[in-house]
Amino acid sequence: MKFGGTSVANIERIRNVARHVKREVDAGHEVAVVVSAMSGKTNELVAWCTEASPMHDAREYDAVVASGEQVTSGLLAIVLQGMGIQARSWQGWQIPIKTSDAHASARIEDIDGREIIKRFQERKEVAVIAGFQGINPETNRITTLGRGGSDTSAVAVAAAVKADRCDIYTDVDGVYTTDPRIVPKAKRLDKIAFEDMLELASQGAKVLQVRSVELGMVHNMPIFVRSSFDKPEDIDPHANQPPGTLICSEEEIMESHVVTGIAFSKDEAQISVRQIEDKPGVAASIFGPLADANINVDMIVQNVSEDGKTTDLTFTVPAADYTRARDTITAAKDKIGYARLDTATDVAKISVIGSGMRSHAGVAAQAFSALAGRNINIRAITTSEIKFSVLIDTAYTELAVRTLHTLYGLDQG
Repeated sequence: MKFGGTSVANIERIRNVARHVKREVDAGHEVAVVVSAMSGKTNELVAWCTEASPMHDAREYDAVVASGEQVTSGLLAIVLQGMGIQARSWQGWQIPIKTSDAHASARIEDIDGREIIKRFQERKEVAVIAGFQGINPETNRITTLGRGGSDTSAVAVAAAVKADRCDIYTDVDGVYTTDPRIVPKAKRLDKIAFEDMLELASQGAKVLQVRSVELGMVHNMPIFVRSSFDKPEDIDPHANQPPGTLICSEEEIMESHVVTGIAFSKDEAQISVRQIEDKPGVAASIFGPLADANINVDMIVQNVSEDGKTTDLTFTVPAADYTRARDTITAAKDKIGYARLDTATDVAKISVIGSGMRSHAGVAAQAFSALAGRNINIRAITTSEIKFSVLIDTAYTELAVRTLHTLYGLDQG
């Protein structure tokens, strides 16, 4: 069971979490719980580091920010003990959760779950684990896993203790066909395949962290997204499926829709490099420096320039990297040899996702004509086996999402 920051925001909510845990213990389950820091705490700790020194040591940064989860795990263990449940808190280094040494964005390399399993068997003890953190065995220093890292910790721990399932409790009651705040008719999915969820998460759906879905897929660990605000007493722990969304392998999903969901991201920027010579090595001269600067490039479109003799290359980058990307290309102007640079930051990416697309032709064509019918201009298109994305002006984001949501029959009722 994993509980995020809003679920453990104060002692009252931690008591609510404890009742969820007690329900599962009373049902005879062996339970490991992974907790995040209380809502807002990580931001506060990060701000303190920056205030102490803008150019702080990443190792000390990890030592500071990992303390948020340490507090929550201790508090939850105390509350559970007060309810008469055997419980013990664990920091990442005590298990240990071994990670790489990339401080502030470490990757989990190995987890030894034997001691936790032994205590399940010998004492029926609930393990309350601090999420988001681990230890690098070479340096013996605390590491953290980057934003959303508690989801990743939870799935990794579930795999390490060979759990039946990993329940991610959050402030929404599952995965929806799109953001219900934009499309009130969006419906909750009972089940979704790992691949579809991976695309949704990487294309802007904020429900789950991408790496946690990747881990679930690799270890075939079913992930169940559910709400921590459902009353613990109202849920039957033996029910086949309480309210929520099960993320599982495609084989377990009986009926597969052509389109599963629609994701969108407004945090995009577009850069067009105009009139470059059409010769081998040009793309490398543009994307090489961007890769060296650690800038992730998403959509790439190449077409013939207006003069018919040269070529234009258009690509998108995360809005946060826009200035660095523009400066990197400007700095390499002599090497690339372009006429001008056109940029836009008022763009949004809409992605239509569904494993059913593999066996259906014309899914994207329907979207293009539906958007044209709404006078929405498409700036760029990318496609893969189970998704396609279009880049449009930000102003049309909500209209585009609603139009496509209706087009593919995802509206409720």
